[in-house]
Amino acid sequence: MRSRLATRSARLVLAAAVVTALAATTACGPEDPSETGASAPSTSASAPASSSSSASTSPEGNESGKGGESGAGKGGTEAPTGDKSGYGQSCGTNDLDFTVTWEAQPFSHYLVTAKAKSGITCYLDVNTPSVSFGSGADGVASPVGQGGEDPIKLSGSSVAYAGINVKTTEGEGGKQFENVIIATSEDDPNPAEVELPDAPTVDKPIVTNWSTKRDEVIPRIV
Repeated sequence: MRSRLATRSARLVLAAAVVTALAATTACGPEDPSETGASAPSTSASAPASSSSSASTSPEGNESGKGGESGAGKGGTEAPTGDKSGYGQSCGTNDLDFTVTWEAQPFSHYLVTAKAKSGITCYLDVNTPSVSFGSGADGVASPVGQGGEDPIKLSGSSVAYAGINVKTTEGEGGKQFENVIIATSEDDPNPAEVELPDAPTVDKPIVTNWSTKRDEVIPRIV
């Protein structure tokens, strides 16, 4: 009887030992994932490295910013948009005020006077104004090459003159016009339409160059 109990006790002890061993083996299992999981910090460590890389490129961004400031500084030396006080700009038609008067002596003609608008300083780089009557090609005034200064500076009270002969043909041919279209160049997008002192008959008109001297702009066909 004692022998059987001893044998049974031994079996129980052995079974307990096996269970303990299995428990120990099972407990060791999670250590592998934890070791695998240990690699996770190495991945997140790349973020500081990325931040470091960003920090290294940051000065370049600052240099670019300085470049922008430098460009702005250069722009600061120029006249602001809409400010026409800077020197060296070409006169556009909308920079000028025009008047047209009738001159009877020494030969009858129309005198165009151009003056810079208040606060504007510009240069008449194109020597001959673009002058036309109506929209037809036959109303375009031909340049005769008289007078001329290139360029003419307009500012304050200074003025430039040009002379127009509206009819260079004999007889009664031509059309009547009450306005003349004037521009500083043929491709100026903003020509000025100026009222004439009367309504002359126009036929093959001619126009002189710009000049600061009135007696140089009496249009003649040579």
